[in-house]
Amino acid sequence: MEPSKFDKRVGKLFKEYNKLITRTNKKQKNGNGIYDRYKYPIVTRDHTPPFWRYDLNIETNPHLMTRLGVNTTFNAGAIKLDGKYLVVLRVEGFDVKSFFAVAESANGVDNFKFWDHPIVMPVTEDPEMNVYDMRLTQHEDGWIYGLFCAERKDLSKPEDSSAALASCGISRTKDLKNWERLPDLKSNASQQRNCVLHPEFVNGKYMIYTRPQMGFIDTGDSGICAGFTENMENATIDEEVMVDPRTYHTVREVKNGQGPAPIKTDQGWLHLAHGVRRTAAGLRYSLYCFLTDLRQPEKVIKRPSGHFIEPLGDERVGDVSNVTFSNGWILDDDGKVFIYYASSDTRMHVATTTLDKLLDYVLNTPEDGGNTNACASQRDEMITNNLKILGEKFPGIDY
Repeated sequence: MEPSKFDKRVGKLFKEYNKLITRTNKKQKNGNGIYDRYKYPIVTRDHTPPFWRYDLNIETNPHLMTRLGVNTTFNAGAIKLDGKYLVVLRVEGFDVKSFFAVAESANGVDNFKFWDHPIVMPVTEDPEMNVYDMRLTQHEDGWIYGLFCAERKDLSKPEDSSAALASCGISRTKDLKNWERLPDLKSNASQQRNCVLHPEFVNGKYMIYTRPQMGFIDTGDSGICAGFTENMENATIDEEVMVDPRTYHTVREVKNGQGPAPIKTDQGWLHLAHGVRRTAAGLRYSLYCFLTDLRQPEKVIKRPSGHFIEPLGDERVGDVSNVTFSNGWILDDDGKVFIYYASSDTRMHVATTTLDKLLDYVLNTPEDGGNTNACASQRDEMITNNLKILGEKFPGIDY
């Protein structure tokens, strides 16, 4: 390619990229009263800088081909630092290897721009093959901890090229730029996924939400659990207690896992989690909420029924379809909450609400009746009350 044409194509790449990352996002109309969704995803693979994907040297890439492609950008931890909304994304290349990278926004809903360089995470003595799904916790000890899945080949099954071992990788930082790698979490479980550090000490110990597994996929009889460790420099959990079990014929019947670190409120610790149920079309991932006791964060005190956020429209299509997954949210000083969620293991979205609305939702939404008759009776009672209100206060409405 002629140098002039090459330079022109490079300029076009950056023009399209800058147009995308400066696009204004808009709230969708007709929300559900709990939160607002937005028109556009906040981060897609096209939000990664062109210099991450293309070799811009005409001598070594004369046709301006994609050299290191990006497949997906999803499952981001989130934190607010120095007035910026930061998400730590799982970026997966064409090579199927994931790495972490930070994107920042001034307002939390659009104009997310990646930092120039990804996070090159330090490794342990046993380097992992893959890392993903970091949960960030700003702990009261002064550190920002990143807990993530560290995946290695299961050497006990050399003939199975997909056999893997999942463990909880642990790192910490002050600025998301300089990371200290700590040893992986030790527990009695064969494997661990979806581990999240609680933001405060509990009875003088660090508390970690876990999801012990029998195998890389099989969760056995597990659910969201909690364990305690004396320190994070050599985190060891001897016993895990059940926090939120899997339950038959609910949104968490197949498996579930803690999302981001919980938010502390006057009413208790507010949790966001993902649940998986089996459908005729395959597994469906949705998000749900619950509340735990302030003094005993492992004790659930309120659990509204059903899902909280589900994949809708284009969100249902992607590398792993019919999935919503969240491992990051941010509470602002004014009570506004930014919920960062991925759709179908492909792209990132945001939903916004307030802490007051979330507490209203969790405290006043009926709990699951447990069976079809009880759930129908719940709805019938609300309908009866609503028909009375419509007749008395809204006689002009045709219903």
